[in-house]
Amino acid sequence: MMRASLPGSAMRSALYLILLVFSIFYLVPLYVMLVNSFKELDEIRSGAMLALPDNFTLAPWESAWSTAQIGVSPTGLKPYFINSIAMVIPAVLISTLIGAINGYVLSKWQFRGHRWVFGLLLFSCFIPFQIVLIPMAKTLGILGIAGSTPGLVLVHVVYGIGFSTLFFRNYYEAFPTELIRAAQLDGAGFFMIFARILLPSSGPIIVVCIIWQFTNIWNDFLFGASFTDFDSQPITVALNNLVSSSTGVKEYNVHFAGAILAALPTLIVYIVSGRYFVRGLMAGSVKG
Repeated sequence: MMRASLPGSAMRSALYLILLVFSIFYLVPLYVMLVNSFKELDEIRSGAMLALPDNFTLAPWESAWSTAQIGVSPTGLKPYFINSIAMVIPAVLISTLIGAINGYVLSKWQFRGHRWVFGLLLFSCFIPFQIVLIPMAKTLGILGIAGSTPGLVLVHVVYGIGFSTLFFRNYYEAFPTELIRAAQLDGAGFFMIFARILLPSSGPIIVVCIIWQFTNIWNDFLFGASFTDFDSQPITVALNNLVSSSTGVKEYNVHFAGAILAALPTLIVYIVSGRYFVRGLMAGSVKG
């Protein structure tokens, strides 16, 4: 009855108002972190957490980036930020490529038992991180890459194959099989069909996979803390060490700046290409 009595514009305005309230509630912690990262420590201690800074300063950002003490030396987050970049780029690219090939095979080059293979890959998406710690540590030790960035790349590639295969397999299921058959009749082989027909039309799902993998890998803490040495740690582990290593006076402004630096890449990825994420998921959700 209420829906019928209200005009469409009023319902829309009420919906926007509710969304605005929830958005503000969600963004308040980010606002507090951002504002206080530009304040001096004494101003934060005064209790005006929501107020704009009286004395705007970039010193907390400079300290978090290059001079904050992490562990035993004042290195800042810069080298660990580089470690995360060196880890996330190859891990995302390799897992996306393998997932695309797997999805292509499982949807267009089906073999006997392909459903079991896909089921096992899908099952891997639900395996908790903690279960694979010990066997993965032994595997990295056997391969001689334990405690290194390449070892962490391998861990994330293996753990991400299930998700990337799921994305591409569902997307390629909706791709016309007739085009594959026609290409085969023209003499095109496995990789030629993949490279010249499927891959150029896979832009939406590639964006989905890259965003998903980038977010999961960049924000990972458990694997980074378990499979790296001090010099190869990603930024999430270094940020935890930064907060934990503060003895005596807690430099909250530096901690806030460091947290924003650690979250900045994923925030930029979602701002730039987040709108394509839902489009890519929906592109493979309807067959035909």
